[in-house]
Amino acid sequence: MTHVINEECISCGSCEPECPVDAITEGDDKYVIDPETCIDCGACAEVCPVDAIHEES
Repeated sequence: MTHVINEECISCGSCEPECPVDAITEGDDKYVIDPETCIDCGACAEVCPVDAIHEES
């Protein structure tokens, strides 16, 4: 399972530098995680101030 960023993202950017494989990029209205690149480490979810990042179900 990969991680996803939901609509509660405030585009603060705190998650992007935490990703060891550069799977996170700034989207139009929120940051997005490339599911092909994500290694499911959870580093991004640990730093999200609004808990907008979770495991894809």
